Amino acid sequence: MKCYDDLVFRGLIKDMTNNEDFIEKLNAGGMTFYIGTDPTADSLHLGHLSSFLICERLARFGHHPIVLVGGATGLIGDPRPTKEREQSSVDFITGNVEGIKKQLAKYFPHCEMVNNYDWTKDVSYIDFLRDYGKFFNINYMINKDIIKRRLDEGISYTEFSYMLMQAYDFLWLYENKNCVMQVAGQDQWGNITSGVELIRKKTGKDAYAFTMPLVTTKSGVKFGKSEGNALWLDKDKTSPYDMYQYLINSEDEMVIDYLKRFTFLSHEEILDLEKKHKEAPERRDAHKALAYEVVKFLHGEEEAKKAKETAEAVFSGKASVDMPTIELPGFEGNIVDLLVASELAPSKSEARRLVVQGGVTIDSEKQMDPNYIIDKDEFILGKGKKKIIKIKIK
Repeated sequence: MKCYDDLVFRGLIKDMTNNEDFIEKLNAGGMTFYIGTDPTADSLHLGHLSSFLICERLARFGHHPIVLVGGATGLIGDPRPTKEREQSSVDFITGNVEGIKKQLAKYFPHCEMVNNYDWTKDVSYIDFLRDYGKFFNINYMINKDIIKRRLDEGISYTEFSYMLMQAYDFLWLYENKNCVMQVAGQDQWGNITSGVELIRKKTGKDAYAFTMPLVTTKSGVKFGKSEGNALWLDKDKTSPYDMYQYLINSEDEMVIDYLKRFTFLSHEEILDLEKKHKEAPERRDAHKALAYEVVKFLHGEEEAKKAKETAEAVFSGKASVDMPTIELPGFEGNIVDLLVASELAPSKSEARRLVVQGGVTIDSEKQMDPNYIIDKDEFILGKGKKKIIKIKIK
């Protein structure tokens, strides 16, 4: 199967530039492209993973990937749909850059790594305005979707200028790395096309770009740190078991889409899992494959096997040595106190709501009495389907 057809099958193209020869170039291979991220934390999360897997996918079709970590743009912050980001310190961003570069080097060792701070730090304000700012039309900029949504509430000049910085990145990479294509999430379309336009105006030549749909739940909530549901790629922040447990409980309506986006399973393997999912959804073959493949890619086959065995032990009501464990020596109290002490609930009122609504289990048995007294030394505590831990009280 050709590159473009594979991207379409996996649902990885949302928008693309309308160059007549773009699809032909995608299929031919040989293009240098880049995808970037701003270092707002020292680890990427699952939402990033689906996007950055494009590095490996396109590399397999003969393209050359560049990964940009935005040490400069991270100090500015791209416009959010609702409110302005808090500015981060230089030390904070610099530390995050190093953390993310190490992580990306682990998962995508064949990618060239760049930091836009390296070519931005010495550009003077006057030179930037004269050499690049004059190519941007204000009317064109305010008609970009993300800017337009913020105009009524107000947007700072700093955030407004982010588009120019990202466009400058594309131009710099085009001129210095022969980078002719940019790939990003769909929310970056306005910034990407600004870069394409800047390259055309400055050089008279074409550049290419496409965006990928954001990964979301069925209700449209995206996987991301700002949404409060981040699943970190760093195993010290999100354990392989927690990652496995989350994915194996993916919504039935979304699991096949996730298999296409998050794994390198072949089209035939995915179509076979889709068939099994439709015929016998209770077997959860697609869910198990998704969870196993993602954990294997991130942490290796041994960790994937451990996570699978632990999940199966929990499902059968048994504890496992590999389960996340919290020790609460000397704890005394009821189930509400326990949820707060184990940090599965932020407050007693939230803990009480979870219990009354049937969202808490002890050793796989639902407990709906908020006054239930804890009288066991060791047991499995569950919050919904996706958070299950072992508790030790001694």
